[in-house]
Amino acid sequence: MKEKLTNVFFLLFPLFMGSIVGIIISSYINYEYLIKPPLAPPSIFFPIMWTIIYLLLGISYYLIKKEDHTDIKLNILYYNQLLVNALWSIIFFILKWYFISVIWIIFLLFLIIILIIKFYQQNKIAAFLNIPYLLWILFATYLTIGIYILN
Repeated sequence: MKEKLTNVFFLLFPLFMGSIVGIIISSYINYEYLIKPPLAPPSIFFPIMWTIIYLLLGISYYLIKKEDHTDIKLNILYYNQLLVNALWSIIFFILKWYFISVIWIIFLLFLIIILIIKFYQQNKIAAFLNIPYLLWILFATYLTIGIYILN
């Protein structure tokens, strides 16, 4: 029973964390009022994408943990990138520090690249499941830079 609960935790923790952050920032989101760069999607697109990405992230980490990889550095990297991801939303939406959010999201990009490389060394499928996350953050970096410049 404990193992099943642990597996559910690994699978759903990113989604849970993302949901908590979403609730915290929901009253501060001003996306509709910002001047956005070309290709900026409508706001309804974001919760859909994040749900998919967080589920893929949880599945990928579950695959790593299922193989009993107890590399503490990998665990620290995984949870730190989740924290950096969560803090970006606070920096961008609550604090409205757009320049800092550009730097922060570039830092997140590097963490995701390192995470994918480390996951690839352990489980190739786990690594590939994070490619949509990387692509989304690349796109979010473009949006963040564009919003910083335009606002």
